[in-house]
Amino acid sequence: MRGYLAPLFLLLAVAQMAAADEHSSPIGRKADGFSLRDFRGKVHTLDEAADKKLVVVVFLGCECPLATLYAPRLQELAQEFDSRGVAFFGINANSQDSLTEVGAYVQAHKLTFPVLKDPGNVVADQMGAVRTPEAFVLDQDRIVRYWGRIDDQYLVGRQRPAATREDLKQALEELLAGNPVSMPEAQAVGCYIGRIPKRKPHGEATYSNQIARLLQQRCVECHRPGEIAPFPLTSYEEVVGWGETIREVIDQGRMPPWFASPEHGKFANDARLSDAERQLIYDWLDAGSPEGDPARLPKPRDFTVGWQIPEPDQVLYIREEPYDVPAEGVVAYQYFMVDPGFTEDRWIKAAEARPDNRNVVHHIVAIFVPPGAKLRGGARGAMIGYAPGMPPNRFPEGAAMFVPAGSRILFQVHYTPNGSPQKDRSCIGLVYADPSEVKAKIGGGMAPNRLFEIPPGAGNYEVTSKHRFKEDVRLVNMTPHMHLRGKSFRYEAEYPDGRREILLDIPRYDFNWQLRYQLAEPKLLPKGTTLRCTAHFDNSADNVANPDPTKAVRWGDQTWEEMMIGYFSTLPVEEADSSAAANSPDEPAAE
Repeated sequence: MRGYLAPLFLLLAVAQMAAADEHSSPIGRKADGFSLRDFRGKVHTLDEAADKKLVVVVFLGCECPLATLYAPRLQELAQEFDSRGVAFFGINANSQDSLTEVGAYVQAHKLTFPVLKDPGNVVADQMGAVRTPEAFVLDQDRIVRYWGRIDDQYLVGRQRPAATREDLKQALEELLAGNPVSMPEAQAVGCYIGRIPKRKPHGEATYSNQIARLLQQRCVECHRPGEIAPFPLTSYEEVVGWGETIREVIDQGRMPPWFASPEHGKFANDARLSDAERQLIYDWLDAGSPEGDPARLPKPRDFTVGWQIPEPDQVLYIREEPYDVPAEGVVAYQYFMVDPGFTEDRWIKAAEARPDNRNVVHHIVAIFVPPGAKLRGGARGAMIGYAPGMPPNRFPEGAAMFVPAGSRILFQVHYTPNGSPQKDRSCIGLVYADPSEVKAKIGGGMAPNRLFEIPPGAGNYEVTSKHRFKEDVRLVNMTPHMHLRGKSFRYEAEYPDGRREILLDIPRYDFNWQLRYQLAEPKLLPKGTTLRCTAHFDNSADNVANPDPTKAVRWGDQTWEEMMIGYFSTLPVEEADSSAAANSPDEPAAE
């Protein structure tokens, strides 16, 4: 399962009903006491806050993206309300999180309130906790008066520019003022607590014999230490803890990330699970997640460490010193101009944009700017990039991307803060081809529309663009690009004989995943064919990721602005290779 990130990211889970019904409200119930240890072994009890007016109990997870993002905010609230008689306790009930990992989480976010381990999720069951992060506010009699989210900024794979309602803080202010909580429940959004299965394991499917093999083939490439996904799926203990999360993200089509309609086109990198694979996972979870015989575990899969392309001939960094990424907030796209010292023309046969800090790098675009070319909005040169789910550029034998002498490289990097200050020094690696061995120039371009204006509140605004091919080509891949208001995207071919064919349909566009859709076989597009792109945007208040639904939106580089680009790549007809790897656009085509 290719995960982010990011970002964000992103793998936010399904309810685990074995211990608590998500719709059973704890409001008005008296909380039981607890006696739990922190990562240093010190015992903490609810009674130690006996002199406090209010107590906040918040359930956390070490690898949950939202629990990570909210950690600094919880620390700020704990400090702000400490002098006003409010105590904070964090509780980790995840079966997959060790005390060592809890300690690392506390130290990474500099938390000063106790964060306690709940073995067997006993306290989580007593309180009816379901997700992380999830907060309970107890009054002086230790009656639950508020239950739910911290605020409404972060959602599943999306976020508002800022919170519009600070639910936890508002509840504390109201209770301290002697008033009832105006909104006592606000559904928490986050990862589900990794509970120990309560069902007795049974059935033929086991982790050791079937599930570990399936995860190795479909998920572990990203869900392993040091890679982009927020948690590993490389051991039985980890997988059991995330079991119901896995069920939800598969059910909702969020994992593995793939957004192309199956009705149009066949793609070499189609990441969808088969019906049989999905059912195998469901059956295993329903059977209590049996481990099976560890002796039957498959041999760990070997993954390429470091560069995914051959050893680069040249590595170019965004800057000499790392860039400082703040813990929170929205970071505008950062631009870095680098002179690679190209004193002669270059032919590139493989290229890879490599994030230095995958925790905060959402995407990288490296544009080779030819001498005299405009930097923004005008002609641009060859381009390579990185985003979650996007493979590096590996061109077919004898094919290469041309970059003229004197070109510079403009890096555009999109950073997504993850809850703690970070540093990044991303780079690109280039493998050069001998000009005498180049038989085909990698072609392609983009079909953009820069002249649109999306009205305020428009929920399904259409923008189109097109590109007409002046010679026969074979289409290799397509990469749609929009920003936070992007809703859907479609590529169509209009052939010279009047026929029309849908090549790629994305009914649910997701900005968090910049996927390149690689055709299983290159598609012949005869001279005179028009590639038409149709995008729809949601600038309404219903789009929770919308930075401001009251404003008209035009073209712009930043995420609070919009773009509409249909990138594509091609091969010459005479040199087409049906096994061509994915690549990036060469020179932009006129609209």
